[in-house]
Amino acid sequence: MSAAARDKPYHHGDLRNALLAAARAVLEDEGLAELSVRAVARRAGVSHAAPYRHFPNQESLLVELAQEGFVELRSELSKVAAQKGGESDRIAKLGGAYMRFVAQRPGLARLMFGPQLPNRERFPPLAEAADAVGVEIGRALGDPALGLAVWAAIHGLAMLILENVIDLGQRRSGLDVLPSRAEILLRSLFALPRP
Repeated sequence: MSAAARDKPYHHGDLRNALLAAARAVLEDEGLAELSVRAVARRAGVSHAAPYRHFPNQESLLVELAQEGFVELRSELSKVAAQKGGESDRIAKLGGAYMRFVAQRPGLARLMFGPQLPNRERFPPLAEAADAVGVEIGRALGDPALGLAVWAAIHGLAMLILENVIDLGQRRSGLDVLPSRAEILLRSLFALPRP
């Protein structure tokens, strides 16, 4: 590297977002085990030191990815919540949207809900973003307790599928079948009379 190149101020149009996009790509293409600051820099086409301008360590990068994931998930659920229909329809559609999110971003879903962030309490915005998902489901159903039950049911189903514990046809047909299968299961589960 020439002296002029070394003395030139560092500049990247939108490094932070480029790094987050690269991190998502590594996460989905190669998996969480391969997600490192160095791998993100390589994928973004920047020096290995460049990510540290925005993320002081790998944990801060993972927290930001997870937080963005929760915001996106809430947004997807909010779109479905605005649709008309009875309680059973809303539950099914919320479940379908949740499962669609997980099917399209399995690596991100594993990060959002997995053990890779053991110090979550140190990141209040992450906790707030996660809590907002539950609030959105409860609001959509007009009942926070029912919202929590629906969230627990669909999330449990999603994680069982991601870890290949159960097969709803995704092994043969791919993850695209999951939203409709989740809707069917949730309609059955929550069609039971409630006291």
